Amino acid sequence: MIIEAFLRWAETAKAENRARAANALGRAYLQSDMPKEERVAAEMAMTYLLDDPSPRVRLSLAEAVARSPGAPRNVILSLAEDQPEIAGQIILLSPVFNDADLVDLVLHGSEVTRILIASRGQVPRVVCAALAEIGGETEISCLLENDGALLSQASLKRITERLGDCADIRGLLLSRDALSSDTRQLLMHRVSEALSGSDLIQNVIGAGRLKQVTREATESATVAIAGSAPHEQLPELVEHLRQCGSLTPAFLMQALCSGKVDFFACAVTNLSGCDERRVRSIISRGRIYAIRALYESAGLTRDISTVFVDATLVWRDASRANSEAMLENVCSRLMRKFRLKEPPAAATQLLDMVEKLANTERRHAARNFAALATLAAA
Repeated sequence: MIIEAFLRWAETAKAENRARAANALGRAYLQSDMPKEERVAAEMAMTYLLDDPSPRVRLSLAEAVARSPGAPRNVILSLAEDQPEIAGQIILLSPVFNDADLVDLVLHGSEVTRILIASRGQVPRVVCAALAEIGGETEISCLLENDGALLSQASLKRITERLGDCADIRGLLLSRDALSSDTRQLLMHRVSEALSGSDLIQNVIGAGRLKQVTREATESATVAIAGSAPHEQLPELVEHLRQCGSLTPAFLMQALCSGKVDFFACAVTNLSGCDERRVRSIISRGRIYAIRALYESAGLTRDISTVFVDATLVWRDASRANSEAMLENVCSRLMRKFRLKEPPAAATQLLDMVEKLANTERRHAARNFAALATLAAA
């Protein structure tokens, strides 16, 4: 009877009074111990208020029920589709939504709706995946800044693929400690592309030289990422690089000379299709013919495979000696071995790259030595 009286009164009451009454009705429904019949009637009254012509009334109702897990689901879902200032509190705060509700709002809602979802106290994994798939820069920035967003590695990689050319997005991604190696490599590649596209840098360095510098820097950074990647992430990183066309002989040689043998073995496993344990066994203990057969099964030609076999043997000696300067040691010994020969053109290009690696490592060591000497003299 009280609810019926309320509905009759609402037909003639002013909007300000209806708004106060809507808020009181919502709070009473959530906080009072009503009999079942009155509770049903109160829910019907709130449903009736969803069609009130005044936004103030619907906003007051939303303010009353937004934070409660006990709010009627039909009321919450309807308010979530109202105009932004009304729907905002509901979408941002309501615990009534399940994952499917939020995904549906992501897929069919506006940019403002997606920003609100990305800013919720906790964003479930599946909702993060939906936002990563279609969200724009603003929504994704909110998501990455939200500590309550349960972002999977797959979602982070998808964000990198879609929006990695945005500097702000790249910064937010790179600031995350838990970032898979393949995603980190892809981000590094996007940074390289951004530098290559800079008019200022092109004018200073020159387009041709810049292309070479960025390629070499990208390969070196990728080798560094591969060397620090957890073992369980290596197969995914290798597959990512294979699909990108980055598993070139030069890149593989750099990884081997640098002592990143876990990554190198994983790459050979991927390219050859052989069992990983067998690949590791051949690289670490196999005879020359077995090593060469393995590398040729991975797609290396005979001319190049010979260089890789020698590099593998040199790496074995260097690793047994526990050399600190692994890269320079392997490169220098490999160059001495081939200096008196006349290798084929393909092998010559590979050896030129090895010599560059050795020279770069020497310069790096010289800079470190100079810095230490300066500190000692201070």
